[in-house]
Amino acid sequence: MVISIEKAVYRGGDYKIEFLFSDGTRRIIDFEKFLKSSKNPMSSKYLDKNLFGTFDIKYGDISWNDFELCFPIWDLYEGRI
Repeated sequence: MVISIEKAVYRGGDYKIEFLFSDGTRRIIDFEKFLKSSKNPMSSKYLDKNLFGTFDIKYGDISWNDFELCFPIWDLYEGRI
């Protein structure tokens, strides 16, 4: 089965995004630890919560700034980044 992201909602206030996957699974992923530990300025700049909230869903995957920041769908589905 191919899994894709159907919907992603950022509610603001922290770095959590709620995902709805194509098989009906819902999962909330917290990106804070990843972003705070990133040494890459292209990733850590998304600590700006206004910028963090600017993602898109493209081709069933989440992407920030045309795939400048993205994560493997299966890892998100499994609840790990």
